[in-house]
Amino acid sequence: MKKHLNPARTLILGFLAIIAIGSALLMMPFSTVNSISAVDAVFTATSAVCVTGLIVKDTPQDFTTAGQIIIMLLIQLGGLGYMTSATIISLLIGKKIGLGERLIMKEALNVLNLEGLVRFTRAVLFVTLICEFTGALLLSLRFMKDYAMPEAVYYGVFHSVSAFNNAGFSLFSDNLMQYRGDLTVNLVISTLIIIGGIGFIVISELYNYWKKKVFRISVHTRLVLTTTIFLILTGSVLIYFFEHSNPYTFQDFSLKEKVLSSYFASVSPRTAGFNTLDYSAMRLETLFLTIILMFIGASPGSTGGGVKTTVFAIILVSLASIIRNMRDTVIFKRRIPIETVSKAHLLVMLALIFVIIMSLVIIRLEDTTYMKAMFEVTSAFGTVGLSIGDGGVRSLSAIFSPVGKLLISFAMFTGRLGPLTLAIALVSRKEEMFRYPEGNVIIG
Repeated sequence: MKKHLNPARTLILGFLAIIAIGSALLMMPFSTVNSISAVDAVFTATSAVCVTGLIVKDTPQDFTTAGQIIIMLLIQLGGLGYMTSATIISLLIGKKIGLGERLIMKEALNVLNLEGLVRFTRAVLFVTLICEFTGALLLSLRFMKDYAMPEAVYYGVFHSVSAFNNAGFSLFSDNLMQYRGDLTVNLVISTLIIIGGIGFIVISELYNYWKKKVFRISVHTRLVLTTTIFLILTGSVLIYFFEHSNPYTFQDFSLKEKVLSSYFASVSPRTAGFNTLDYSAMRLETLFLTIILMFIGASPGSTGGGVKTTVFAIILVSLASIIRNMRDTVIFKRRIPIETVSKAHLLVMLALIFVIIMSLVIIRLEDTTYMKAMFEVTSAFGTVGLSIGDGGVRSLSAIFSPVGKLLISFAMFTGRLGPLTLAIALVSRKEEMFRYPEGNVIIG
């Protein structure tokens, strides 16, 4: 049996185990104000472990402090990843990391080789703790203006962990809508989201470049940074343009609130899920743009989901190359291997097929509109957490049937692991022993 547990299957089993333990803990009497159903517990645990942020219960009202801490720990475990967390624990107790564990770590961290994996894992933990501590300190100082110190520190720590891990869980029933014009909250939360979303590989390389340990930034890092900046700026401008005259969102805002809200609404769909705006009041064009941003998501090796920024960039460049009749896909004067380009196209197609089919099933099952269903499904798949809502403070999934909630949970799980990882785990792969002759097909 053990030989069948390839790295992809091991990762799946690890995440399932954490979700199962989290669900059991959330069902305990000390975790909730009132009892919670098994389906709602599974949904909440999945949302936390898959760092999504969709909620079927009001986190500050329906969960006790113990339940909220459990959710925060699940977010931390899910953000770091099952194997990274297991490796860190092994290192702390002095256990050696074998080849099998290193292969699983390579799959989990999205790195190219096994060299320096343990050292890289230590760096991941260091970056996580530094960023979360800094974010918690700044947020706590801000929240002290509104709350007593113990409560402010608790809110600061929770929101810092949630933001860096791109989770979107909040201890305020209206999420961050009350702080839409607050410069500190907007900038600290969005910065944590961006740092957590660009990936540990990029952070590590930038640090080594700053320390002069490397003398050239890789194509991967340059592509991630360029694409991230492009998406944030383009999203901000378009959201401002779409919403500036909307009487239900921007019309009565000050210029500062409009600019901050546009910027935050462009950053958050990149798998974070915090909101300073009511998405149920947004125009259709803004919702559609948000769906695109959620679908693209964060960068490889990060705490976020989606098809990833590098995949989006490679697809665009490869399409431009085909149109211009160029043989190679070239980025920053470097040729991208055809295997990488093919994998990028495969990932996008698998993700599109998954989101479309899941949306159609939800429409039929829950009797809702396509926009609402697709927004919820894409938010789940991109591990974002934004939602058009149930008419109150919860996500749209809160009014779904138990089957609908489980389907959205599956979408979150698929998005966190990645459709390709899931496919590799479920489908047996075999080497081709021969090739068939070519056949011509007319296209276009």
